[in-house]
Amino acid sequence: MKRILLDSGVLSDFVNRRRGIPDKIRGYASQGIRVGTCVPVLAEIVAGIECSQSRDRNMKALMASIKPMKIWPFDELAAFRFGEIFAELKKQGRPMQVVDIMVASIAVNLGSCLVATTDSDLKAISGIDVEIW
Repeated sequence: MKRILLDSGVLSDFVNRRRGIPDKIRGYASQGIRVGTCVPVLAEIVAGIECSQSRDRNMKALMASIKPMKIWPFDELAAFRFGEIFAELKKQGRPMQVVDIMVASIAVNLGSCLVATTDSDLKAISGIDVEIW
């Protein structure tokens, strides 16, 4: 099964109905492609909402948007994958945010997964397909 994991920028665009992302996601879902996000991305989004001036409205929009989505966990297998990716990036001298490595580790473990993001950082990690939306 093909999966698309939404990174925080794309999930934010989905929740706020920006840049045509909701239509794009509906199109993929209509093809039977599983669209979701993961716990580290959700944590990033919630942190931003908690710091926002319109917390209640934003939280309500987030909860409604993610209700039909799959939320993939950061589990024990992802933790071990995280260690491998972190060590490889360190050898390459390529710093990356911890949350991005967590997202990548979940995507690698899912297999057949496209990570939809708004930046190119994740392209440095082998084993995942990354598409800039």
